[in-house]
Amino acid sequence: MDDWNLGLGTLREGVISKLADLLDNPKCGWRQLADAVNEQPRFRCSEKELMSCSLQVLSAKGSPSRLLLAMLADRACSLGFLLQCLKKMEHREAVQYLTATVMEQIRITVQPQSQRVPEGGRVVLSCQATGPLGLGYQWFKGKEEVLNGSTPELVLSPLTVNQQGYYICRVHQGENFVFSQWAQVCVARSGGSSAGSSSGFVLSSVSGLRITQQPRHMAIAEGDALSLECRAEGNPPPQYQWYHNKQPLPPANRPSLKIPCVTTADRGQYSCRVYNLYHEVWSDQVHVEIGPGFDCGDSWVENTEGFTLTASRQLSRFYATDKVALLMGNMNYQHHRQLRAPMADVHELTNLLRQLDFKVVSLLDLNRQEMHSAVTEFLLLLDRGVYGLLYFAGHGYENYGNSFMVPIDAPASYTSEHCLWVQDVLQRMQERETGLNVFLLDMCRKRNLNDDIIPQPGPLKVTANIVFGYATCVDAEAYEVNKDDLSNGIFINFLKQRLMEDEKVTVMLDRVAEDMGQCEITRGRQALELRSNLSERRALTDRIQCSDCPAATSARNLQWSIAHVLPESRYLQFECGVKVQLGFAAEFSNIMIIYTRILEQPHDIVSCSAQLSDFSEGVDVDLKLTNQESPRDAGSLLFTFDAAARPELPSLYTRLRALQRLQKELTFTVCLHYQYSSMDEEVQEKQTVSVGKPLVAKLNLYQPRLPRSFSASSSSDLHTFSLPESSSFPEGLQSSIPASETSSLGSASTCWSYYSPPGEVHGSARHVNVPEETFSPEFLERDAPQPLSAESKSLPHDHLEDLSFQFHAKQNFHSC
Repeated sequence: MDDWNLGLGTLREGVISKLADLLDNPKCGWRQLADAVNEQPRFRCSEKELMSCSLQVLSAKGSPSRLLLAMLADRACSLGFLLQCLKKMEHREAVQYLTATVMEQIRITVQPQSQRVPEGGRVVLSCQATGPLGLGYQWFKGKEEVLNGSTPELVLSPLTVNQQGYYICRVHQGENFVFSQWAQVCVARSGGSSAGSSSGFVLSSVSGLRITQQPRHMAIAEGDALSLECRAEGNPPPQYQWYHNKQPLPPANRPSLKIPCVTTADRGQYSCRVYNLYHEVWSDQVHVEIGPGFDCGDSWVENTEGFTLTASRQLSRFYATDKVALLMGNMNYQHHRQLRAPMADVHELTNLLRQLDFKVVSLLDLNRQEMHSAVTEFLLLLDRGVYGLLYFAGHGYENYGNSFMVPIDAPASYTSEHCLWVQDVLQRMQERETGLNVFLLDMCRKRNLNDDIIPQPGPLKVTANIVFGYATCVDAEAYEVNKDDLSNGIFINFLKQRLMEDEKVTVMLDRVAEDMGQCEITRGRQALELRSNLSERRALTDRIQCSDCPAATSARNLQWSIAHVLPESRYLQFECGVKVQLGFAAEFSNIMIIYTRILEQPHDIVSCSAQLSDFSEGVDVDLKLTNQESPRDAGSLLFTFDAAARPELPSLYTRLRALQRLQKELTFTVCLHYQYSSMDEEVQEKQTVSVGKPLVAKLNLYQPRLPRSFSASSSSDLHTFSLPESSSFPEGLQSSIPASETSSLGSASTCWSYYSPPGEVHGSARHVNVPEETFSPEFLERDAPQPLSAESKSLPHDHLEDLSFQFHAKQNFHSC
């Protein structure tokens, strides 16, 4: 039926609310609906959007399902597709309700008919409709309402020449309405012709405006021809205007839109506006996906069927087999000046990269061992064609063209032996045959006078896919901006405004450099430096096309997802009758927030709170900031909960840092403090809770490991796996792999090599540790649990000239 082609947004407010109520349940609800709509790419929800839905439960009137339905309505989801997804979920109650609702849509059963009546005669235009109770009618002559024309029948008697024209009826109920077809009323003269017309009168059965052929979704290769058709009939004749991503395409004003040689710039949403003198309708919004292909020229060509649009510019034809990013921000240095900007910078960059489909690992305050281990785990996620991005914010230096990232445990007079060597990381990334290697180094590049060692990197391959974006130039400092409680580095303050642009990555960074150069307060202090040998037009916005090896993709997904598994929400029942909710959220990959909430309490208990204490050894907890009434009071400046919207269910928040140092399962005590109305003394009950190793703790970054030596011919790619007993995968994961599968796996013939840090004297004794990272072939088709990451809180990036900044350099050297 045509009604099922209507958009989700046409449903009444009450219907949306009822559907949301039916879908607000954990077993067969909005999460399952989000999975079901994924079969259509344009309806796929990002992790951030799903997180926003989840956080709706913290609002008094919030509904995750309501927000999800609103997102689908904005993307022109049809009622038919929604019904199909509900059936796929086997949500019988929602299917029945939606079916009954759509069947009760307003339908016009009797259309007004054009009439020719002699002057002074009687004209009766009739419009009958079925639908919900309380239907209303309103007649129009052209665009003007007809006075007293609010009944199903419009009577014109006696008919005058001034009453000639086109009439239409609007049938409405609440916010829903439909229009009838147009009917022409004409005064007949004695000669048989109508007044004011030189031709005979012809009755029209055509509706005011009706689309007879809708455009269709398409997936084509770059360089192919795109053809979209939208046909309509009406009286007066219809006109057309095509839109691409809600922007008009001049001069695309014919029923057919033809683009003979498409590029990636042509992908997106297309729709056609059809209109005439009295009415307007829109076609279905269709998605056009453009795959890799060839380049072509550019021009508009007019033919007999319409204007033909060719490519206006030559854009990327490349794609990534995956996108992976490691973001490290060091703030709380043990022997050097502490920084403020890395936390906000890593947080902002994480949210932006996730919108570009990057798998992001975000870590704060790492020591040398943890930085080495994090990079090694990052390299395991790289493979042929993968886009790899490494960002570091913190103290750093550069000697003789070699850059070094300083960990938080570096001594006062540090050298390269205490730091992470950027060029070594680059060499190891190249050995993974990545499609793009991007380094964004937000650190100082001053000389380190304490370090006179010139490291000798191994030969680099000629890959023409390397991009270095330095926050400042050689022998200069990088600055951070102090404003209120949050700080942004100068580099990120400008980068975040350009990162989402669909341009070659070097072009995007060039524009960032230009923006920085135009700012008065940065001129002469800090200038971005770009080094690149990128020969192809690769952009961070390039789409992902899976490789030919699904096992490698699954293993990479698993390797990333295990570092982002949060404990499930728990409900603790105490003997006194109090029920406590224990929830978890991820602020960064190594920082977790735990919140407690009283859900139920007996009437004779007048005060009650659930507080956390006795945490496992290794986790970093500021006891003064535990069990606070807001995330901000608990030490989180970026993470926000809408707890104020539910004052009847107050929460207490505790922030756990440095999860990468957790060597055993995370355990803590939930202490319930309560008081009966008949007692003056407070009573306590305690329960011990163990939640395993959350987030990045599963990777055991505190353990030493050697970087692998990869070669193009090595079988250590993600195509072969082994499962040694010592593994960095989560507990219980290996046991879930059937023996029949693990027994068929060949052992990886990885070539291991001893690692000599820069500056090490050959022949010196070194203790060698066997690395513990490995791959698992088992990711299956299940959805890995995802972290509830912090809601994006954009830092202000208005005109920098209007802000008063306090500059601090990200470098601090101490001479002996």
